[in-house]
Amino acid sequence: MGGTAQHPPGPQAPQPPQPPQPPSSGSAPPGFSRARRWSMLAVLCASLLLVAMDATILNVALPSLIDDLEPDALQQLWIIDVYGLVLGGLLVTTGGIGDRYGRKLLFVSGFVLFGAASVLAATAASSAQLIGGRVLLAIGGAMVMPSTLSLIRNIFTDPHERTLAIGVWASVAGAGAAIGPLVGGVLVEEYGWSAAFWVNVPVVVATVAAGLWLLPEFKDAGHGRLDWVGAVLSVVGVITLAWGIKHLAKNGVEASGPAALALGIIALALFARRQLARPDPLLDVRLFRRRAFTAAALATLMAMLAIGAALYLLSLWMQYVHGYSPSQAGVRTLPAALATLVGSLSAPWLMRRIGVRAAMALGLSGLVAGFLVLALSPEPTTYPYVAVVLIALGLGDGIAITTAAAVLVSAVPAERAGQAGAVSETSYELGVGLGVALLGSIHAAAYADRMTGQPSAAQQSIGDAEQLGDPDVLAAARTAFDAALTTTSWVSVGIVATVTVLVTALVPRRFIVTSSGH
Repeated sequence: MGGTAQHPPGPQAPQPPQPPQPPSSGSAPPGFSRARRWSMLAVLCASLLLVAMDATILNVALPSLIDDLEPDALQQLWIIDVYGLVLGGLLVTTGGIGDRYGRKLLFVSGFVLFGAASVLAATAASSAQLIGGRVLLAIGGAMVMPSTLSLIRNIFTDPHERTLAIGVWASVAGAGAAIGPLVGGVLVEEYGWSAAFWVNVPVVVATVAAGLWLLPEFKDAGHGRLDWVGAVLSVVGVITLAWGIKHLAKNGVEASGPAALALGIIALALFARRQLARPDPLLDVRLFRRRAFTAAALATLMAMLAIGAALYLLSLWMQYVHGYSPSQAGVRTLPAALATLVGSLSAPWLMRRIGVRAAMALGLSGLVAGFLVLALSPEPTTYPYVAVVLIALGLGDGIAITTAAAVLVSAVPAERAGQAGAVSETSYELGVGLGVALLGSIHAAAYADRMTGQPSAAQQSIGDAEQLGDPDVLAAARTAFDAALTTTSWVSVGIVATVTVLVTALVPRRFIVTSSGH
């Protein structure tokens, strides 16, 4: 047909050797040596360490920062948690951008912005400038974080090696959040609070240079154009939902809280509906029909909510209630970092020995145990109890985060790895932000309730009470802060225990992490 001559089949001539075919855009190029794979992981983890540290590094710097910039109580909370909320709101969009236009490009560009934002924050002369710098840091971090996990999915094609790499990644993510107060404490005490941002700059320069040299580019040419309407809906939905939860927790039912909560729910519902109708969604929301995928996202959210809030409140407790210096407070949070490292690196072994479901339940149970110890500790609380709490929270966080990340990454094909990274990191950062916003606001309300009868300024925060210079008021504030910590711990026990039961019910008993993406 069509002028093509037909010939009877005959003996097959030997075929010349075919040249090697180029890899598809969604898979790693062949020939990566083991040394190069792990060198690339080191570059990714260096960036992740800074982004994770910035979620908590200001916890111990807050007293020094308050003395210098004099932010009010609401500005204090926003200085701490705007980073996590904005970062979490952008991750779905940046994950989609990385899938389409290149994960290395997104990673390097985001880290350059992160360095520039660090300079802006370090030179802040007002609370508004510092909050603005934290917003830009969040945008840069949102470009970096989904790139790290999606690049791991592409670089490590063997499921066992990839699970170990994810364990290292998770240990850096969790330990970064945990050592943030330690690094911040040393820097603040020696050089002032701005040093908590200046420290980022040399690491950014070195990591960008190494990333440009070592990292290969990954993108999927099969993706369509980015859904910008969906991107706006996801950003608005996540941020306003978090804003609504924050204000409901702090102020109860008032105009702004319920309105923001409703707007967030509506925006996310419209986003989900739009994604279901598109052939190439920004986020395949059908993934949440998979029970294990939903459970993994919930486990990540809860693990970071718990440890984010605990590190924030306990850092303030150490400095205001017990009078530790920033570096002394930072050193005393070290058990959480070490325990997170142990938990993350033991998670692959636990998944093989007791299964994914049991490992995830074990990690979340560690968080419940930590808050239970804090709730039951006698008042005034002493540091030995807090050390046990930090160890329990660190172990639980490391196991839960690593197990959840392995489940999320195995659920998608390599060309959509950015989506898995986006879901994992959105849960991670929203957990930190909501932990500070929700549990921090509950603690603030419980503190204010116990400070009834004291000067109005002292009722705002323990930092304001200290600035009054009245020993009796400060003693009352320390007692109120400690008692509020017990109340917040009981609330945390209830929240985390409920989610633990739910997650355990969602994960199939014999669920196995694979590399198929199905």
